[in-house]
Amino acid sequence: MAEPASHAQPGGDGQTRRDFLLQATTAVGVVGTCLSLWPFIDSMNPAADTLALSTTDVDLSSVKVGQSITVVWQGKPVFVRHRTPDEIAAAAKDDGETMRDPQKDADRVKKAEWLVLIGVCTHLGCIPGGQKPGDSRGDFGGWMCPCHGSHYDTSGRIRKGPAPANLAVPPYTFTSASTIRIG
Repeated sequence: MAEPASHAQPGGDGQTRRDFLLQATTAVGVVGTCLSLWPFIDSMNPAADTLALSTTDVDLSSVKVGQSITVVWQGKPVFVRHRTPDEIAAAAKDDGETMRDPQKDADRVKKAEWLVLIGVCTHLGCIPGGQKPGDSRGDFGGWMCPCHGSHYDTSGRIRKGPAPANLAVPPYTFTSASTIRIG
C-alpha cells in the first residue's frame, strides 16, 4: 500500500500550508468584522451637541438676596435661588416636620444661601411657579405647581398636593465663590 503524499513543509513542525491559510483567513475575517462594526459601536457615543449640554456654568454674582433665576441644563429648567435668612431659617425649622419625602435642608444645599433645584414638578412634569416676583409661592413660601396644586417649601420639599417627591437637586459644584457648574 502506498503512503499518501505529505503536504507538510520540509523540516517543519507538521503544519501544512492549508493550516496556515485557514489561520490567516480567520485572522483577516476577525479584523474585517471588527472594522465593519466600529461605525455602529461609535454611533452609540453621545453626540458633540449632547456633550456640550452636559454641564452649565452659572455666574451667581448678579443674583441678589431673595432673587431667583432659571437656567437650562440638559433641556430642563434649573431654579437657582439666593435665599434670604428668613427662608433659610424656615427651611431648617421645617426639618422636623412630617413630610412625604423627608430630607433635611442641609442635605439639599452645599451653601445655605444658595438653593439649586431642577424646576420640574415630580407629579406630572409641570414647571412650578414661584420664580418670578409676582408668582404664587404656595402655602410654604417656595414653589407651587398651578396644574395640580403641589406646594413646595423654601428647600424645594413637597409639603402639600399630589407630587410624590421633592424637587430634585441636580449635581453641582461651586467652581468659585460666585460660580457654580451644574452637571
